[in-house]
Amino acid sequence: MGLTPVTSTPIQERYSVLGLKVDAVQIPDTIDIIEHWIVSGAQGNYIVAANVHMIIEAIQDRSFAVVLERANLVAPDGMPLVWAARQRGFSLARRVYGPDLMLEFIRRTQDRNYRHFFYGGAPGVAERLVANLQSKLAFNSVGVLSPPFRKLTPEEDAAIVRSINSTKPDIVWVCLGCPKQERWMHEHADSIEAAAMIGVGQAFDIYAGTLGQAPAFMREHGLEWLFRLCIEPRRLWRRYLVYNSKFVFYSFLQHFGLRHF
Repeated sequence: MGLTPVTSTPIQERYSVLGLKVDAVQIPDTIDIIEHWIVSGAQGNYIVAANVHMIIEAIQDRSFAVVLERANLVAPDGMPLVWAARQRGFSLARRVYGPDLMLEFIRRTQDRNYRHFFYGGAPGVAERLVANLQSKLAFNSVGVLSPPFRKLTPEEDAAIVRSINSTKPDIVWVCLGCPKQERWMHEHADSIEAAAMIGVGQAFDIYAGTLGQAPAFMREHGLEWLFRLCIEPRRLWRRYLVYNSKFVFYSFLQHFGLRHF
């Protein structure tokens, strides 16, 4: 079955954040784009919900920069990316937060009977996520799969691809953590037969009830990192303190013309 990624999407406006091109979209725009891919019969597209961590990772690792550059849509998840868009004249009201995107897509398309596959999370998490959401919303879950945390063998990877494709999904929601989930989508863009693969970070744990969520005012004012750092300091201190500091430093250099990205 030939895969036909759609490169022409309903929205093409983009802006640069430290050299990375980001699409000036909101959640409703992103949902429209996903539906455009589904209706048009496209396959092999993937969406990255970008944040400061990803920007710095791309600067430090060229192979990851390629992953982001080849994404069919790079949505501004982190608030610093939203602020950068506003500075460039785009009227973005809020971030494209992965968990909100997944929930809103399911809510808005309940009558479409799209086929959803959930890939990632610890064993049992995706099942709890589906059960919790289906108690409130009507949607068609065609499968869940929790891969081992270790590196997969080629045979295991091929078996997972066959398992996902056998369900004929329209959308594969991917929750493997950054940058693993973005790399996985990039590596499988030619083999996963779905209109869209979408990396949604911690969405599975949030809706399964295994991870707390920052209050709305913190999420929408660039303070979610502080909430998460307080919850998981040993795991996240480097990501937020080191990467956020680097983002501020690089932005300063670029603003004053001392470095170009």
